[in-house]
Amino acid sequence: MKQIPLYEQIYEEIREKIEERGYRVGDRLPSEKELSEQYHVSRITSKKAVELLAEEGLVTRIPGKGTFVIEHQEMPKALEIPADSMTEKKPLPDHPPVIGVVLDGFGADFGCQMLGSIEMECRNQGFGMMFVCSYGRKDEETTGIERLRELGVSGIIIMCVHDENYSESILEMAVQHFPVVTIDRRLKGVPISFVGTDNEAASRELARYLLDRGYRKTCFVKPHAAETSTLQERIQGFKKAYNEYGLFEDESLWITDIRATLPAYYQYRGEQQLAEDEEKIIEFIQKHPEIDSYFAVEYSLARIVYTCLRKLGLQEKCPVVCFDGSDNIVQESMFTHVKQDEKEIGSLSVRILADEIRGDDEVKTVLVPYHIREMTKTAMD
Repeated sequence: MKQIPLYEQIYEEIREKIEERGYRVGDRLPSEKELSEQYHVSRITSKKAVELLAEEGLVTRIPGKGTFVIEHQEMPKALEIPADSMTEKKPLPDHPPVIGVVLDGFGADFGCQMLGSIEMECRNQGFGMMFVCSYGRKDEETTGIERLRELGVSGIIIMCVHDENYSESILEMAVQHFPVVTIDRRLKGVPISFVGTDNEAASRELARYLLDRGYRKTCFVKPHAAETSTLQERIQGFKKAYNEYGLFEDESLWITDIRATLPAYYQYRGEQQLAEDEEKIIEFIQKHPEIDSYFAVEYSLARIVYTCLRKLGLQEKCPVVCFDGSDNIVQESMFTHVKQDEKEIGSLSVRILADEIRGDDEVKTVLVPYHIREMTKTAMD
């Protein structure tokens, strides 16, 4: 008789426990190390057993968090899909759904148009909408998600806070297959749909805008925050542009500790923190006269840098580019910037969430087109 491999024996035992409700949906399984110790086998053997469970759709593996039991079904796979493919309509539940929206902050430069678009698409879909702002605090984000679920929302659209560790509430929704869509910041390794911009490509194109014009000593400016996927992608795009020119990006010329633009600091320490940041930036600019341009990952950072350059009389010498902008009604732009399509991001996130509420379990990744909008002279006057 053929002997059953050890990993299959472990797999069968855990599968039986799941079927007999020894492990319930949402429960975390022992780690591969714990399983290897429990069954006196190698880590490779325990890893293969867990992989079999995942392949069968009994568990989901979330990097850095563990392996969780899910409802037994085929695991959805991530897709890159065109924005115009969300046209098929499926029946909604008998009662009009209400969806929750959780943003870490919003403003004229980014967020307001997106929020308005979400609200408008909710009307088109016959949805109600509840809105929560986390102000950049993970505890507020968690509380907001829990409150929305207690109120009975059918799904949630979320722009996560700046933090490398995801909220446990978000991971719980992923494990339970609760309808949820992330916008702007992708949660890598977590099976949740995402709608946003190709930040790496946009950052690369914006950096090349400066390189094409002869600027070689660009200061990269980012907030003091954990490296979210969005920030990482913008950093990678910036570096890629330099590599394509055969240049080395000098990180000693980067400003990476600005706090005033982070929602939590803006809410509680706005003016004080801004003054501290400006003093720090002015000192940095004076210390590095070789810098010939500035690349800010956010519009608000670009405004702070420009203010400091202006105080030093360098605003004409050193151009500033950024992501997003607060264009006026005649489309004048203070900085050359990446213009994200907030309206499309907002409306698509609602339409994808509507499909999930109707029972579609595919994880979708939709990258909405962007464009580079050049600075207009009148906006600077």
